[in-house]
Amino acid sequence: MKAIETTEQFQQLISSPKTIMVKFETNWCPDCKRLNMYIDDIIKDFDFEWYSNDRDQFPKLGEDYQVLGIPSLLAFKNGEKIAHLRADDQTPDDIRAYLNTIEA
Repeated sequence: MKAIETTEQFQQLISSPKTIMVKFETNWCPDCKRLNMYIDDIIKDFDFEWYSNDRDQFPKLGEDYQVLGIPSLLAFKNGEKIAHLRADDQTPDDIRAYLNTIEA
């Protein structure tokens, strides 16, 4: 999963006609570390482009897209947020079920 390095890069990525998944996280978050233990296995099963975004580094993006808890998984397509899951208390099966509802 590639890290987003600028807000300009974020805006360019989410403008894609392909579904882009962005994991909002921080380096101090225990739930983020737990999600990181199994997210790579989940990523392999879905045809999305995946990126991570440090909410502390880009707080305005979190505000703009109503990221009230971390980790959160947001799906974007053509510049629009099409799905949002607050993943702090989700199991791997819960996350897979959520991702199965999103069109690639």
